[in-house]
Amino acid sequence: MQEMLAAFLGEQTVAFFRAFMEQKFYNLLIQGMLWTLGLTAIATLIGILIGIVVAIIQICQFPKRPGVLGFILKWVEKILKFIAKLYVDVIRGTPVVVQIIFMWSVMFGQSSIPRIVVGGIAFGVNSGAYMSEIIRAGIMGIDKGQMEAGRSLGLKYIDTMRYIIMPQAFRQMLPTIVSEFVVLIKETAIVSFIGGLDLMKAGNIIISRTMNASLPLIIVALCYLLMTGIFTKIMRSVEKKLNSSR
Repeated sequence: MQEMLAAFLGEQTVAFFRAFMEQKFYNLLIQGMLWTLGLTAIATLIGILIGIVVAIIQICQFPKRPGVLGFILKWVEKILKFIAKLYVDVIRGTPVVVQIIFMWSVMFGQSSIPRIVVGGIAFGVNSGAYMSEIIRAGIMGIDKGQMEAGRSLGLKYIDTMRYIIMPQAFRQMLPTIVSEFVVLIKETAIVSFIGGLDLMKAGNIIISRTMNASLPLIIVALCYLLMTGIFTKIMRSVEKKLNSSR
């Protein structure tokens, strides 16, 4: 039987899968997938929070006040908008691999902070720049009359955004946010630069132990495809339910 398999698949392929099962490399892949999903979840949460703050800074206008208070508010608004724009331009204009290495080597100085936390912060800061543009576009896509209607009902700006604008904007933003999450899952493959035990790192370990590059890379690619495919399918179901509840 083994000779027939070797003749059909090739001796190297049979030897690889024998080692794969005997040395339980599948546990390494499972650990890598969980590490990748955890890292992506942390980064997504941070990215959404940063994105909301930056988007609101870019969109909102401070109330006009007379005298010194009005002058101060005007300059505070200008400074905040400048910082938000600078953040988006710098993050979107530099490679994420440079950002994560800078975060690990310079900002945290290779401290005792877990790599998954450092990686999550780095990818979260990177994702926040893109999320801010997604959220800003979603909010700007809502008719201005919605805001005016909320304010005319006596709602504060924050309450109008929370109860009227954001629920409608979320439906428009959801497909783009899903795409950003899928991209983030794949981008986390570079976290191995700081020693993170993600899925790609697990694949590299298997390559070094089996001296076979093609099969581990194919398996890793299939694992990424599985994760992104399942998440995309789940979010499409959520999107359909949201659209049907309109």
